[in-house]
Amino acid sequence: MSESTAAELAGVLTPEGFKLLNQLWRDGDYATMDTLKLAERLRADGYAPRVVNSVLTQLKLRTQAEAKFGPFVDQMIFTDAGLQQATSLQVAAHHARRFARAGVDEVVDLGSGLGADALAIAGLDIPVTAIEMDETTAAATTINLMAFPHAKVEVADAMDWVDDHPADEYTTRGFWLDPARRKTRSHGTVRIFDPEAFSPPLSFVESLADAGHAVGVKLGPALAHDVIPDNAEAQWVSLHGSVVEAVLWFNMVQRPDVRRAALVIGASGASELTSPTDFGTSPDVPVTGVEGATGYLYEPDGSVIRAGLITDLMVEHFMDDDSTDAAAARQLDEHIAYFCSDAYVETPFATGYRILEVLPYKIKTLRRYVKEHGVTRLDIKKRGVDVSPEELRRTLMQGQNSKKPASGEHLTLVLTRIGDERFAIVVQPI
Repeated sequence: MSESTAAELAGVLTPEGFKLLNQLWRDGDYATMDTLKLAERLRADGYAPRVVNSVLTQLKLRTQAEAKFGPFVDQMIFTDAGLQQATSLQVAAHHARRFARAGVDEVVDLGSGLGADALAIAGLDIPVTAIEMDETTAAATTINLMAFPHAKVEVADAMDWVDDHPADEYTTRGFWLDPARRKTRSHGTVRIFDPEAFSPPLSFVESLADAGHAVGVKLGPALAHDVIPDNAEAQWVSLHGSVVEAVLWFNMVQRPDVRRAALVIGASGASELTSPTDFGTSPDVPVTGVEGATGYLYEPDGSVIRAGLITDLMVEHFMDDDSTDAAAARQLDEHIAYFCSDAYVETPFATGYRILEVLPYKIKTLRRYVKEHGVTRLDIKKRGVDVSPEELRRTLMQGQNSKKPASGEHLTLVLTRIGDERFAIVVQPI
């Protein structure tokens, strides 16, 4: 952690600062006050500038954190970077339940950050040890976990801690890891894609699994299939429409009948699509070309796409038994994620659109269509087409009167490649 971040936290890590933070947060008046005036008032009340600055920063971060942590933010403190990287409690709860179902005696959270996953695990009455190398972050994590007597925080390097704390033969130990996947450069941070450059590396995770431990590791959604160990279950997780992680599960926390999975968490709950087969072995479905672009078009959730489960979804949710009837479900192009069906099927694993018209992807044709239909709002989606939706929208809407939305249409264009040609499918969101 940078010295500036440590300085920002220092004021709130004092009894006086933490008490002031909770008082202001509980009262809620700060939200309607000018920040500068509030700072002046607190300093006039005798609070040191470092305490005031730290508390005001925490109030801002707590407000941002409510979406991830809900009411738990009432007794938590954050860093800006830590909050951005922290797992949402909705997702962390699914991680914790894996360890609970496995019946482990304890879980070690290696590289715990601010303790989101440790918090969820401790909430299920599982003893958890959070290992964090940065002392200031560890101090914040200690506060975040202080409501759980069976949770503790230690300052250590993850790999060194494992070497120094072998599990005894009577303890079933689980490990949770969220390796660092960014490196700091002079101009900021850059993302790392090589699993062996992660900290700790994927090979270290595999060594824990080879030792027989229950292991879960959080990785980036863009995880390449060819680096996934053969003995792991791979699960991609989508939260409110965004793919937030790929998790590899080993041993007791993996499911013997699942090789790849897509977990979709939304406002109505969680749904999961799974397959026991390896990557690249999904079932075949009809591929019709542009002639099949009738009825309804579907865009699979990103987790389904990442897990390679598009045709599995089509077979399980859109086809009867072993039907290969193209009227049931078909792909327009085997390399593009969009697919179609004649009957509408509601599913948490894909967004459906009613197809209104199929147009060639030609600027003049599209501009004429937009003008003739008096379009006042234009949404553009794309797959397999190298175009900027924002620039295309400006081009197509040029000269349109956007000040009269009531008199025009809301149009959605889906740009896609089908074979060697490009098309614009006019759809209506459902």
